[in-house]
Amino acid sequence: MGASIAIERVSKSFGGIRAVDDCSFRVEKGSITGLIGPNGAGKTTLFNTIAGVFRPEAGRIRLDDRDITGLAPERLFDLGLVRTFQIPHEFSAMTVLENLAVVPGGQTGESLVQSWFAWGRIRREEADVRRRAEDVLDFLNLSHVRDALAGELSGGQKKLLELGRAMMSGASTVLLDEPGAGVNRTLLAKLCADIQRLNRAHGYTFCIIEHDMDLIAELCDPVVVMAHGSVLTQGQMADIRKDPAVIEAYFGGAADRGAGA
Repeated sequence: MGASIAIERVSKSFGGIRAVDDCSFRVEKGSITGLIGPNGAGKTTLFNTIAGVFRPEAGRIRLDDRDITGLAPERLFDLGLVRTFQIPHEFSAMTVLENLAVVPGGQTGESLVQSWFAWGRIRREEADVRRRAEDVLDFLNLSHVRDALAGELSGGQKKLLELGRAMMSGASTVLLDEPGAGVNRTLLAKLCADIQRLNRAHGYTFCIIEHDMDLIAELCDPVVVMAHGSVLTQGQMADIRKDPAVIEAYFGGAADRGAGA
């Protein structure tokens, strides 16, 4: 089961400019929470702060009841929190299967000494990791490209691979950064279905940054809207689309465009 994430009065500045300003909201355990806002709202900076890339100048971040403020990404990985990226970070010269197999941490074969003296254990671990990777490929309908180089995948397949790498990490609390960017509608429908399956059947918690409002409406409840580094409002997407403050933030008052935001 995924964990809750509590963002408590978090601030982060660059060169005197507040990218995130006294920001507070909660991602409930087992939810798919959307995070939207106009360009420059602070969404990506906040994601990077939650994920340990940046340390906030003020505020706290909690994973369930544990204070994770400023913890490095590798520590968060161990605690079950991972982040994906708008531009996938695959190992392009490795196969799809190999991209999944390298994810699990703490493998015996990573130790030079153990690689000499623990061959039996290493072979068992490698067989187990390979089985898990095959299961993930089957779950994502990527088995047909298992031996293809990851760099040769389409944009949508790379996004599915990013999701698969998150699954292989063992984490069940996932920050998804624009999963729909550059993905055709067919693969986008597949990606949405996989996210919903992981959430409903396996208890994953997701927080999703996305500019595709139809995708957010389909996947997310609740939706948090950021503007100028802070939370503007939050609630269900049907209400947010009609909120005058949200329309103003996105379109400068062009209310007639609000329904398509």
